[in-house]
Amino acid sequence: MSLAELQQLLTAAVSGLADARAHSERATGLLGEARQALVDAQAKADPWLPSQYAQAVEGLDQLLVRLSTAEDLVSGYRARL
Repeated sequence: MSLAELQQLLTAAVSGLADARAHSERATGLLGEARQALVDAQAKADPWLPSQYAQAVEGLDQLLVRLSTAEDLVSGYRARL
């Protein structure tokens, strides 16, 4: 594999990671909107939220951290080529 081919593949990988991060950030936003809809619908001080909500938020936060780390690693590797 040539250096140019490797750089092209790394560029594609960074692009894919950026797309994944954007989708994950959008999913986080949608979860926030869903939470607000539940709170508004119940209109009480201590609203009920499904237990899966907290798990989903935590999972997306962890995913965003991993995606950011992967982007940094690939970008750093690409910069050293």
